Amino acid sequence: MRFVRAAVIFAALGFGHPVLAYEETVVSEGGTIVGTVTLEGKVPKPKGYNLITLPDQYYCGRISDGQGWRILQPFQIGPAGEFRDVVVYLEGIDKGKPFVEKTVPQIEARDCLFLPFTTIVRDDQTVTVVNMDPVMHDIQAYETSHLGARVLFNVPLPMNPQHPRNLKDRSDAGLYHQHMAGPPMKQLVNLSKGRRIFVMQCGFHVYMESWGLAITNPYFAKTDEQGRFTMTDVPAGTYKLVVWHPYIHTTTEQTVTIGPKGTVEAKIAVPAPTGRLYANEVLDHPSGRYTVEAQKDIDPIIKKQDH
Repeated sequence: MRFVRAAVIFAALGFGHPVLAYEETVVSEGGTIVGTVTLEGKVPKPKGYNLITLPDQYYCGRISDGQGWRILQPFQIGPAGEFRDVVVYLEGIDKGKPFVEKTVPQIEARDCLFLPFTTIVRDDQTVTVVNMDPVMHDIQAYETSHLGARVLFNVPLPMNPQHPRNLKDRSDAGLYHQHMAGPPMKQLVNLSKGRRIFVMQCGFHVYMESWGLAITNPYFAKTDEQGRFTMTDVPAGTYKLVVWHPYIHTTTEQTVTIGPKGTVEAKIAVPAPTGRLYANEVLDHPSGRYTVEAQKDIDPIIKKQDH
């Protein structure tokens, strides 16, 4: 339930208002919105979890800092402040191009990460979660509602039966690199009226988390490595362009007006949040249970993380 408290915060940020039904139609003279999103200010510290206190520390520690800590950085920022993998969407648009029905969104558990970190879905749409690791995971998903947090689903995430099941030795667990899909778990995302955000975590490995945003129209995008995004076939009109990230507790938006067949360029600077954002951080002066001799045996074979 540790993420539920964070999710409740978002209910107060404008996500709880009633949503009108979107009408799909032919857009003959639609325009284009292109833009960039940057983070303005100091990049927040990442989350930090001591692997000694959690299961599968040798396998999951293949991505760690070399001192027994697993790092989760929710903010993906480029060298010039490019805000990567952040969601941008339009509000105030009730009629436009049809949704493009693609495959069901899939979230993978891979190397003790949920990928992607953010997922865009439609309400009442299923998502598929697949375990690629040789260790057990489970999925616990929550949403916000006017009565508080509500469980969406809570199910085990079994691994592929071809994986070895005795990876307890450090060298065996650390050097095993096979990724094979376990049975896909399809789950329905059925949010309460007016709610648009859900969070998913692993009950075994608390540093595994993934956030979802339910959209109400097809005008949305995720920024690329350069922080850029594009929306096409936008009907002429004036709309709100909104930036969403699960750990930014203030709404960043910009009003855009687009004419028939027009092109609008938007540059959005998101103020970096300040202060402590989460309870779990790397301890500069670990003590007690964190000074465990086994820390030195956790090798970041895949990636050595910074914090």
